[in-house]
Amino acid sequence: MTDIAKLLGDEADSLLNYTCTGFKKEDLYLPGPDFVDRVFSDNDRSPHVLRNLQTLFNNGRLGGTGYLSILPVDQGIEHSAGASFAPNPMYFDPKNIVELALQGGCNSVCSTLGVLSSVARRYAHKIPMMLKLNHNESLTLPAMYEQTMFAQIEQAHDMGCIAVGATIYFGSEDSRRQIQEVSEAFERAHELGMVTVLWSYLRNPEFKKDGTDYHVSSDLTSQAVHLAATIKADIVKQKLPENNGGYKAIGFGHTHDKVYSELTSDHPIDLARYQVANSFMGRAGLINSGGGSKGHSDLGEAVRTAVINKRAGGMGLISGRKAFQKPLKEGIELLNAVQDVYLSKDVTIA
Repeated sequence: MTDIAKLLGDEADSLLNYTCTGFKKEDLYLPGPDFVDRVFSDNDRSPHVLRNLQTLFNNGRLGGTGYLSILPVDQGIEHSAGASFAPNPMYFDPKNIVELALQGGCNSVCSTLGVLSSVARRYAHKIPMMLKLNHNESLTLPAMYEQTMFAQIEQAHDMGCIAVGATIYFGSEDSRRQIQEVSEAFERAHELGMVTVLWSYLRNPEFKKDGTDYHVSSDLTSQAVHLAATIKADIVKQKLPENNGGYKAIGFGHTHDKVYSELTSDHPIDLARYQVANSFMGRAGLINSGGGSKGHSDLGEAVRTAVINKRAGGMGLISGRKAFQKPLKEGIELLNAVQDVYLSKDVTIA
């Protein structure tokens, strides 16, 4: 097992022994082996959705725990194939993407229409597949920051996917259209029995103020999480918060002083706990993203994110570039280290 405390370094005591000051763990719908029966039995999802959600939870090294480790590789469109795969050219071949997820013990692999459709017959019965429906492609000049549908729900269903994912850039000029498109797509996915996952991101230049980037503010990202749960995302992907007070600093929207005085603090676990609270108190599982690869510090950063997510009441981690932009052995080791956090009895809910 991974030496989690060693990787956390000077933060080990603060992160592993902290008790949340806002929402208590007793208030939340926490992940666990019985999550589908305990939480999803309340909602309107069909038995087909529940079966596929349970299939997702049952796969990989975290199978049966209620936690998720997902490998997402849609950066070939989002960032360009060259930028994404030149560090490790084996991943120009889609089968190696799926093999990394399999050998890395992931619950699921998520990728594009082209990637998954090219290998679906070989792998759909071996690992749960999630099709990412929309993308911000980067070949347009001048650059645009807009999510465009690349696939239809029926295509995901026909190739054997059990889940679909989509992104909304909340706060962007085109967010209202994206909300409508994704809401309609998720309703169709549920009709066909598939699980829905939303990349619930913020995108607006006004969210940067006086040198601080409030795209990763707890109050703003948490509202994006709440909107994701509102359009019936079963699982919400969000960046780990790094600061707070975006509403007040930017001077827009609506908030309340208690958000900052009672429901959150400056501690990273409290900031993430507020995201969980906004996911209908955990009814929609919160998974945090692993972020881009920075080289030698990736392993420690990934484990730190997993510890914060788990202790806050989150459901897991979705790690892409930190894993696939490394040699296969190192990528597997990173994925396994993240999974070890969720398997560890020493990392408890704060």
